[in-house]
Amino acid sequence: MGRSFDEVFSAEFDALHGYAARRLGRSAADDVTAETFAIAFRRWGDLDPSRPVRPWLYGIASNLIRHHWRKERRMLRAYARTGDDPVLAEEDVSLERLAARALQPRLAAALADLRREERDVLLLHAWAELGDAEIAESLSLPVGTVKSRLSRAREQLRNRLGPIGQVEVERLNTVEERR
Repeated sequence: MGRSFDEVFSAEFDALHGYAARRLGRSAADDVTAETFAIAFRRWGDLDPSRPVRPWLYGIASNLIRHHWRKERRMLRAYARTGDDPVLAEEDVSLERLAARALQPRLAAALADLRREERDVLLLHAWAELGDAEIAESLSLPVGTVKSRLSRAREQLRNRLGPIGQVEVERLNTVEERR
């Protein structure tokens, strides 16, 4: 038998909220996360117990985030202009993080310029740590479409950011500290 709603809520809330916060900021993330779990609760009885719950939740969240895409784009553009990440706190001041922060405004601008569909796939991969199959399930897409969008997004970032873009794209592809 599958997990109960309470178990899923406890296990997935923080990660899903963190993902939404990286996409939209903390206040909007509160709303999106609450609405995601409200929808999940209402549809809990319709969930196929043989299917994984995590991609289903991120699919709901992605649909809700889609309604906020203009806000996300504005946040990324503001970050690109100012260099101040409106979401992350100043915690880690290592030399590696300082070097990465210098590139962050350019990365934010590049992310803002991606097509929404490509940005969704890339950020589900990088920030939510979902695999291709989970992203495909979340967004109701074929796995091949996810792979091509992810590849296209990575290539656009590499091209936009130049040689340092390769390093940043690799960083987006590895597990990073989640907030």
